Formats: sequence, C-alpha cells, structure tokens
Amino acid sequence: MTTLNAMKKAISTPQAPAAIGPYSQAVGGSGVLFISGQLPIDPATGAIVEGGVAAQARQALENVVAILEAAGLTASDVLKTTIYLADIADFGEVNEVYSAFFEAPYPARAAFAVAGLPKGALVEVECVAAY
Repeated sequence: MTTLNAMKKAISTPQAPAAIGPYSQAVGGSGVLFISGQLPIDPATGAIVEGGVAAQARQALENVVAILEAAGLTASDVLKTTIYLADIADFGEVNEVYSAFFEAPYPARAAFAVAGLPKGALVEVECVAAY
C-alpha cells in the first residue's frame, strides 16, 4: 500500500513566480496536478505586471502554463480553473483573455470576486489538471 506522501510530488519552475508563502507552485499525485493560485507576477522581475486587468490575467495564465509545462502538461490537460477577481466587473475582460488559453472542451470553471488579493493584484488563477 502506497502512502499519499510517497505519491505526492512538488512541481516548480523558475518560469513562474516562486511561492510567497509556505506552499508549492503545484503538487501532483494519483494522476492529478493542483496548481496553486497564480498571481500576475512577472517571474523575471518579481513584480505585478502593469497594464490593467487584461495584462494581469494574461500573466497569471502564462504562469499557469509555465507550471503545466514543467509537469509535462499543456492547457488541454486542465480539468478545472478558479478565477479570483478583485472586481467582478472585470469578468468580461478576463474572460476574453482566458479564451485565448483554452480550447473546447473547456475546463470546468468558477469565477468570483473576493475582498482582496495578495500584493494588490486584480486577478489570481488556480487550476487542477490531469496527467
């Protein structure tokens, strides 16, 4: 019998921002990869990207893709995403950016506004993928 810790594997890449707390960029096990919420941080500078919510959504999703690639996966392997917004009025603009990253059949998704995001970000994206 295999224990969960024996199956659990952390995934990380310098192509996405380092964790800013006691968590992993992603953890996989039993054929499922859980990617932690990705802020719109440029991994080269460590700063939130400028340019508004569309630019931030693009960077957050690029960070997700970098982690997927580090695990040998692509956006087509994503089963579910969750999008956290500082302002639900930004949903349409974020949705437009999001649609450039995923194809049918699209992942299941939840999107909602939150009281605030780390570092003053406007958007954060997390996901679950299969491998």
